[in-house]
Amino acid sequence: MKPSAITVQRVYEGLGPEGSYRALVDRMWPRGLRKADLHLDEWARDIAPTQELCKWFSHIEERWEEFRQRYQAELAEPEQQARMATLLDAAGDRPLTLLYGARNTEHNQAVVLHDVLQDYVRHHRKRKKA
Repeated sequence: MKPSAITVQRVYEGLGPEGSYRALVDRMWPRGLRKADLHLDEWARDIAPTQELCKWFSHIEERWEEFRQRYQAELAEPEQQARMATLLDAAGDRPLTLLYGARNTEHNQAVVLHDVLQDYVRHHRKRKKA
């Protein structure tokens, strides 16, 4: 559970670093793309925000901070913590690329997930050292 790096990449703008573990973190499949186009290692749709939260957010920037807090709360749930551990374990020592389809590159679920995963990795490294 220690990817060498965690990056975020819009699926329409590339696939991330060469050799990375590529995980699509959207509930919905990106429009106009075939599975073969993405060279995915995993479609981690269950780690994405709930449909209700996505619908409420609707990528309205004024709702960004509250969306971020609500999604972080979802990711704090035990089953989501287990999904994050599974995703990180699957990546192993490879870089992990979180792929998403949203147009907004700064205000989307992959950005939140990236930050939460970084904290998760730091927290679990500290626990292992102790």
